[in-house]
Order: sequence, then structure tokens, then C-alpha cells
Amino acid sequence: MNAKMPELKRCFESAGFTNVKTVLSSGNVVFDTSAKSPEAIARKAEAAMLADLGRTFLTIVRSVPALEAMLAEEPFAAFELPTAAKRVVTFLPAKLKTVPKLPPETDGARMLRCNGTELFSVYVPSPKGPVFMTLIEKTFGKDVTTRTWDTVKKCAKA
Repeated sequence: MNAKMPELKRCFESAGFTNVKTVLSSGNVVFDTSAKSPEAIARKAEAAMLADLGRTFLTIVRSVPALEAMLAEEPFAAFELPTAAKRVVTFLPAKLKTVPKLPPETDGARMLRCNGTELFSVYVPSPKGPVFMTLIEKTFGKDVTTRTWDTVKKCAKA
């Protein structure tokens, strides 16, 4: 069960975050805070969700400047991608001590590179469904969140 975005917005506001906006309907929240530690911000957000919604969701925090820097870097530009390829970013909850060897392409899904905190992948939609998510979870586990490149752009501009 996912949270409804108006409820999630109210939850973040009640926790003291300001200028709270939800982006799309997949749990993306953009807000202002004076806190500096992404871990502390995530704990505060998760505690607010538990108090207001009765449950919590995995929370991974990135600043808007970090998203803007990622977009400016254009991490997909160095790769030759199929025309139908969809670009996705998987956000990892903490910096990896060692980056695992990325598996080869599987059914049109390919992990291109990992910088230790984000994984950049592409996939070609197929009748087999979200093969790329299975590949990501097998390599990095389920405590990650994946967004399309277009969603990352929307979050950075919200």
C-alpha cells in the first residue's frame, strides 16, 4: 500500500519541513530543511510517516543541488543506447564501500555504471515486464529506490 500524496505532504509539514511539494505519485517529496545530514533527515521523515500514517517507507534523501549536479554530468551520454531505451537512476541508501561487478545485459536491461551512491541503468520495455528491477534487486538488494531520468529532472526543478 502506498501513501496518498496529500497525506504524505501533510506528514512532512507536521514534521517541520517547509515548502513541501510532492512530485508525481510515487513518493517523491521535495522540501526545505535546515538539517544537513541526509541520514538525520531520513530518520525524521520516517518517524513522521510512522506517527502520521501508521507506517513508514524507505526514505533516501538527495539534495536538489546533488540532483542538479547529476543531471549536469549527463551520466548516460558516454554510452550508445538503443533508441527505445528508458534511462533510470537507482538511489542507494548509503555509499557502497565496494561497487559490485555489474552484470551483463539481460533481456534489454543493462546497468551502465555505479558511482557508489547511484546506479545508472537502461532498459528497453518488453512483454517480460520490469526485468531491470529484478536485475537491480539481485545485485543491490531491495533497499533501494529507482526513478526514471525524467522523474529526477522533475524533482530537481520542483
